[in-house]
Amino acid sequence: MMLSNVFSDMFDDMMYGLPRMMPVNNTRNQGLMNCDVREYDDRYELDMELAGFKKGDIKAELKDGYLTVKAERRNDEEQKDEAGKVIRSERFTGVCQRSFYVGEDVKREDIAAAYEDGVLKLSIPKKPALPKEDEIKYIDIQ
Repeated sequence: MMLSNVFSDMFDDMMYGLPRMMPVNNTRNQGLMNCDVREYDDRYELDMELAGFKKGDIKAELKDGYLTVKAERRNDEEQKDEAGKVIRSERFTGVCQRSFYVGEDVKREDIAAAYEDGVLKLSIPKKPALPKEDEIKYIDIQ
């Protein structure tokens, strides 16, 4: 079973009628940004592995109900011999990103985030969905 299917199945009933918390497919970056999700009465907690990234490499954005975590790293490494000639030059630029639908009622200031020892910890509150108005409005006939 693919990782994305496991998460999709796990979140089917999550949030008590709110839109599901669904991750975007992570098949290209297997092993990167692995995420554990725990549910509590009032919140969800995500632990996302981002080993090798610095705190400044990580951005978390909330837009239109989607929480997106993006990590980007650039590494230029050059080795020279004794005469100063380049004998090997390597460059690495890497970007990975995951998105979760958390609902449009969650605000940026409601989410707590901390990064320590290669793990990004996010706490996302559960918010009750606002009732939708009926699309068809009937007029009372007297």
